[in-house]
Amino acid sequence: MADTNSTGPLSGKTAWARNLETPLREFLRTETGSAGVLLLATVAALLWINVDASSYDDVWTTELAIRLGDHSIALDLRGWLNSGLMTLFFFVVGLEARREFDMGELRQRRRVALPVLAGLGGMAVPVLIYLTINAGDSSASGWGTAMSTDTAFALGMLALVGPRFPERLRAFLLTVVIVDDVVALTVIALFYSDNVVAGPLVAALAVLALILAMRLLGLRIGPVYAALGVAAWLAVEQSGVDPVVVGLIMGLLVYASPAARGDLERATDLFRAFREQPTPELARSAQSGVRTAISPNVRLQEVFHPWTIT
Repeated sequence: MADTNSTGPLSGKTAWARNLETPLREFLRTETGSAGVLLLATVAALLWINVDASSYDDVWTTELAIRLGDHSIALDLRGWLNSGLMTLFFFVVGLEARREFDMGELRQRRRVALPVLAGLGGMAVPVLIYLTINAGDSSASGWGTAMSTDTAFALGMLALVGPRFPERLRAFLLTVVIVDDVVALTVIALFYSDNVVAGPLVAALAVLALILAMRLLGLRIGPVYAALGVAAWLAVEQSGVDPVVVGLIMGLLVYASPAARGDLERATDLFRAFREQPTPELARSAQSGVRTAISPNVRLQEVFHPWTIT
């Protein structure tokens, strides 16, 4: 009897239909535990601020500064969370979006249009309702607050109820959230960033252009990318624009691809050399060969994803 669950190249089924362990599925599953932590933290914060609002505010307004000679950056804890740690979160979201666009469900471009339109519609309708209610009032200028979805909560709720939904629906919802992020961050940068300084912003764009050029040239120098990413973040922060956009852009620039045959053969040769002569040097070479056979997108997700869900 023929195997109806064949996963061969001629099976005619996508990874979703074949029930394979895709990075998106793994991404959503590992979010489940952290979603519970997020809910508990939210409840604790609500209780705290209602019991003693002054101590709650004192904690979040505590200033933390990093100084290097005459240069320094100083933000309160709320700022470091919203502009610093959330940059890492959006970096991982960008990685996942790029992976799905290169290798996952979104590689079939016709599947991109519907979630993009759904995301845009889900933002436009609340804005129209807000403007209708606040028409003629000064509060109408706050229309941008109605359009944005809290991505962390959205992914958290998706993780809690996700197992009850088909995989393709979860991919659809994740795409909607990503569209929401991109548009919301653009609106914040254009309409809600006061006192924008052109010099640092131009410097940040130049750094991002350099990163894109390195990526197009196929250069793989992780520490250099990290240093340039930090430089872009600092420049955007100094410009007055919310720097979390740097994390999303950096994630979207990291390509994903299947392991190349040449890289796999090289990793196999290195492992065989280690098996024949198990020395520390050959062990490091074998580990490096296996690691470089995997695309940078997948490697970075493995490194940073655990830190964004805890």
